[in-house]
Amino acid sequence: MKILDRYIAWTIISSTVTVLIVLVGIFSFFAFIDQLEDVGRGDYGLAKVVVFVLFSVANLTYEMFPMAALIGSLIGFGTMMRNGEVAVIRCNGVPKSRIVFSVVKAGMVLLIAAMIIGEFIAPPAERFAHDYRTIAINNRITFKSENGFWARDGNSYINIREILPGDQLRDVYIYEFDNSNKLRLSTYAEFARYTGRDWVLQNISQTSLDDDGLRKRTLPQAAWDSILKPDLLQMVTINPDSLSIWNLLKYSRYLNTNGQNAQRYEHVLWLKLTYPLATVVMVVLAVPMVMRANRSVTVGQRVLVGALIGLGFHLLNQATGHLGVVYEVPPILSATGPALLMSFAAFYLLAKTP
Repeated sequence: MKILDRYIAWTIISSTVTVLIVLVGIFSFFAFIDQLEDVGRGDYGLAKVVVFVLFSVANLTYEMFPMAALIGSLIGFGTMMRNGEVAVIRCNGVPKSRIVFSVVKAGMVLLIAAMIIGEFIAPPAERFAHDYRTIAINNRITFKSENGFWARDGNSYINIREILPGDQLRDVYIYEFDNSNKLRLSTYAEFARYTGRDWVLQNISQTSLDDDGLRKRTLPQAAWDSILKPDLLQMVTINPDSLSIWNLLKYSRYLNTNGQNAQRYEHVLWLKLTYPLATVVMVVLAVPMVMRANRSVTVGQRVLVGALIGLGFHLLNQATGHLGVVYEVPPILSATGPALLMSFAAFYLLAKTP
């Protein structure tokens, strides 16, 4: 049986890897085309577009795993079926359940690969790509550190410790310099709220420096006109898709502890926990689809069916995520719903397959 396991695993995994390379190549090309409209903004040129796309490949690979697993399994297992190998295996007394077990083993190898990419490779690569693009497009954004986000606005340097939902900021530091690069004014605001035209700083402490020395004052609130707008700040906020499972768990707890909405992050957390399992489900789903199909079905037809189902699963995952946030569906349901649906379909078809 070990020979059977290895043969089925090699057939499925090799087909899946081939399909994965093709899919990632296609979607990387689309990502490259999509980025071309931003070429010329700031320092964002063709060379930096290529760097951005290259560092986005890991996340694309992770996202394409279930679709590639289904198409690859349909091609690999379908080729075995077409060549009569599955019939020979069953004629030698190997039951359907044992074949499915061998397929699941192959799926587990793919699951481990997906988890490694999704947990250790894709998050840092995606964060780098995101930050690299942001800095290139808007060179006012200097960098992001443990002390928050730093930006330059003319002769002012701005440090924002925390960006809150609803176009709000917490712990804002503004350092204004004169033309001689000497610090002229230091401003701290506990909160900042965007009104649609400018920001309103609240609970302000200011320290001015001039020839007469230091002068301090406090203000309940004041208007602040800055180049930093909410749409720009959204570019540098934490993207949940670029976080690992452990960091998602920590950040969700932090948001809940501070009374903030963590639903989006909790959805991505559950999605990352269940998404690799979808790879195994897709591999198992291919078995009844191949066994129930006519042997005359071509490879092209199998690829088309697999692509449609895989794409449908991918779009359903995205749709349930957005709908879950809008209608406040528990994240565990919105994230696991599509995978559970595919699981039921796979086991139902297996039960109906002779």
